[in-house]
Amino acid sequence: MAPPTVRDLLDQRGKHQFAMLRAETLDEAEAAAKAGVELLSVPPSMVMDRRFREVAPDAFIFPGDNFYEIGGTDDFLRWAFPLYKQGADAFYCSGSLATVRAMAEHALPVCGHVGLIPSKRTWTGGFKAVGKTLETAQLVWNQCKALEDAGAFAVEIEVVPHSITRLIAERTNLFLISMGAGVAGHAQYLFTDDVLGQNRGKIPRHAKVYADFASEYDRLQAMRIEALGRFARDVHEGDYPAPQHLVDCEPEVVSAFADWLDQNA
Repeated sequence: MAPPTVRDLLDQRGKHQFAMLRAETLDEAEAAAKAGVELLSVPPSMVMDRRFREVAPDAFIFPGDNFYEIGGTDDFLRWAFPLYKQGADAFYCSGSLATVRAMAEHALPVCGHVGLIPSKRTWTGGFKAVGKTLETAQLVWNQCKALEDAGAFAVEIEVVPHSITRLIAERTNLFLISMGAGVAGHAQYLFTDDVLGQNRGKIPRHAKVYADFASEYDRLQAMRIEALGRFARDVHEGDYPAPQHLVDCEPEVVSAFADWLDQNA
């Protein structure tokens, strides 16, 4: 089965809720794909790893990075083309409208970002919801409209009041990827760190934790320290290596080598 296409996503707006995760490792990507998660945001390096499509053959993938890690418009194009050739389905872009437009003009499927944009949070007051006032709700709409006009097919709409998202969804042709913005989005997006409970920082209000990997990692780390400590003690006390860990040769070989050393060393 092939990954869905951009056309498939757009045709399914309002008919099907897609699940989306940010996967940072091949193990996470494989688990997400086997669990039925259709859309994946991944580091660009993962797309270039030939093993990726072996573990997630059916996932629609958005490689993405912050604009300040990639650069300007020309940098984005140079970044995107090899990824597209390698099988990327679309591209997350938090760059300028000019960058979005240039990518779209090359038929590269682009997903923009509106609402709370962490890399640009200083303009909206930090890590908090955007769209709770008329002025900021208008800002989110204008961002969506500008991205659509520039050629984006999708936007990540982050931490926007769900009622505002609903009104926007009724009036836009964009595929809306909701991160904490409500069920009017066409996909629901979380980070695997939060879903798996391996985020040791503050858990966002919109996240839901389904496992406790942090405690499991703590248990494994304690086991790791204990095992490595026993190894160090065995070395220091002369208990490792023991005879069963050694390789030896026939006594006559040892004797002959000793004689040779006496004559040649």
